[in-house]
Amino acid sequence: MLTGVHWLFLAIVVIVIVTMGLRRDTVLPCALGIFVIGYAFTGSLVKAIQVMYNALMAAGSEFLGIIVIISLVVAMSKALTDNGAIFIIMRPAAKIMVNADVSFWVLGIMMMIISWLVWPSPAVALIGAIMLPIALKAGLPAIGAAMSMNLFGHGIGLSSDWIIQGAPAISARSAGLESASDVISAGWPLFVTMGVVTTVTAYIMLKRDMQRDIQGLHALHIGKEPDKAERKNFSSFAYIVAIVVPLAFVVDVWAMLTYELKGGDATALIGGTALLIMCLVAIGQHGLNSLEVVTDYVRDGFMFGIKIFAPVIVIGAFFFLGAEGTAKAVLGETATGFMTDIAEALANSIPLGKIPVAFMEMAVGIIVGMDGSGFAPLPLTGSLAGSFGAAINADVGVLAALGQIAGVWTGGGTIIPWGLIPVAAIVGVEPLELARRNFIPVIVGFLATLIVGVLIM
Repeated sequence: MLTGVHWLFLAIVVIVIVTMGLRRDTVLPCALGIFVIGYAFTGSLVKAIQVMYNALMAAGSEFLGIIVIISLVVAMSKALTDNGAIFIIMRPAAKIMVNADVSFWVLGIMMMIISWLVWPSPAVALIGAIMLPIALKAGLPAIGAAMSMNLFGHGIGLSSDWIIQGAPAISARSAGLESASDVISAGWPLFVTMGVVTTVTAYIMLKRDMQRDIQGLHALHIGKEPDKAERKNFSSFAYIVAIVVPLAFVVDVWAMLTYELKGGDATALIGGTALLIMCLVAIGQHGLNSLEVVTDYVRDGFMFGIKIFAPVIVIGAFFFLGAEGTAKAVLGETATGFMTDIAEALANSIPLGKIPVAFMEMAVGIIVGMDGSGFAPLPLTGSLAGSFGAAINADVGVLAALGQIAGVWTGGGTIIPWGLIPVAAIVGVEPLELARRNFIPVIVGFLATLIVGVLIM
């Protein structure tokens, strides 16, 4: 039976979604929402204020592992960039970019791989510095390069996140699943469908426009003309690192498969490997100065991690109250999962089926993702997946993956101009033009993914 607190919780959820739809930040309504729910449930002003803190602590403890792994990987990427190994690793791929067609796919696939390893933000700078000039010289229009980097990096790489597992970990915890692998294993057909359909559609449309008006596409480039890719002289140690680092992560993957490491165990292996590589590279590169250099790497990495997740912790703290486990931990043993109760009430009063639930999951992910944060939608979409999946007896992992794809592809920055600025700035194109050209491929991908999702739920 729904109480007044349930309706109040639902009203705040609507306010948060509307706020995101208006492209405004949602930390304030979420923080005040925690206070309002805390006061409505406990009837005490003091306890309501305590609930605000306890909810953030509960969310922070859930996200801490994700923050640490991302911070360590970013710190490692800084060490590899300073050492030059990352440039050496990508040179072979750059050499096969002989024409515009090959360049589109090679540029995108390398962006995807680097995004899986170090996240899209560092990957944009690395790919932009090393491979972008070669792609443009090979005849790929700047707008095509931007589409490739953006769709493969902020789309496929960030939404699937198979290696670092930040996104699936948030989705899984919000949905009440045991680990990120539950989302990954259930949702891999969706990740593949979204990636293949979107990038192939984008390539076909770009190829059509190139055949019609190649000069017009090149005219969209507003940056300076690219120089020849800079040739640097690297030390022997950099070449050794360039060989050892990929092998280290290959060994990690082998260990995951051999010893069936999943979830936190797999994350711990990747995180420990990143930290060890960072330390060894710093020692080999800087000697005694590595004592200070490693501190800088770690500080920069954690500043990046905290910057990304600070607002997500507050947003997650509110939506986690919708799950029974967190609600009991924060509000007390008499609390129930508000979102779970609402979903069950809807399922009992309205004939919800797989199609409307799957559509709603993707729609909420898209709407919430419009604020420009790829991870902000995940606490809500994960919570909805757990609640409605149980209510209609559907696969919760598939639903969580649907919401994750919709939220990250939208908020991570593929179809909203305010989320495209990093790639647009590096490549030298207008964010609005890039968003316009990405729109149809991404929407086609959403529709195909929705169909596959309904079929495998």
